[in-house]
Amino acid sequence: MPSVLVVEDDPSIRQSLIEVLSEQGYAVRSAADGFGALREVTQSPVDAVVLDLGLPDLDGADALRMIRGISSVPVLVATARDDEAEIINLLNAGADDYLVKPFSGGQLLARLSAVLRRTGSLPPPGGGAPGAVAPTADPLRSTTVGELAVDPGARTAHLAGRELRLTRREFDLLAFLAQHTGQVVSKRRLLSEVWREPYVDDQTVDVHLSSLRRKLGERAAAPRYLLTVRGVGIKLVAPR
Repeated sequence: MPSVLVVEDDPSIRQSLIEVLSEQGYAVRSAADGFGALREVTQSPVDAVVLDLGLPDLDGADALRMIRGISSVPVLVATARDDEAEIINLLNAGADDYLVKPFSGGQLLARLSAVLRRTGSLPPPGGGAPGAVAPTADPLRSTTVGELAVDPGARTAHLAGRELRLTRREFDLLAFLAQHTGQVVSKRRLLSEVWREPYVDDQTVDVHLSSLRRKLGERAAAPRYLLTVRGVGIKLVAPR
């Protein structure tokens, strides 16, 4: 199983997280502060980091940026802060996903395994989720929609010739929608196909869509590329 670094200053919470992960076979290391986390990541790479934001020496957001400066390791942020703007800032700063405290061990394991599958550290369960919808297009085919060009092979997206700075998850979301341009895709399908985890809640999709819209220069109230079909899902379209 992959190795996980748990960064948490509260000893009881840290021990609880270590036990939950260890019981599932993860090789777990831990740090009680931000600089300890940086030392761990630098000295011996891990497959994922579970990062608490309330650290005694560094704000967790600053620790995240510093980790991103030296490593592309997937980071799952654990926070008691549920403000949408702050969560978007964390995702833009390089977090791969987030958990709002308090959370269950099951939710931690589900989100962690989803992050690891996306980065190739874990295979999809059974070679693919039962009942998952098969892709309808070549996942590496470049797509142009209006002034938006998405190249999954190069993992780049350009809008009017300007490269968009997207997080890993934002790009995966945009690339999937580009593969299905003009088709309404439900949040449940996005969770299954992009997150590859049925136990992640719909708000995760909403947060990433909100951030993606901002980078595309639009708002939910005035969409250009990302059109919401109320009660059904989202679709990528060319602006009119």
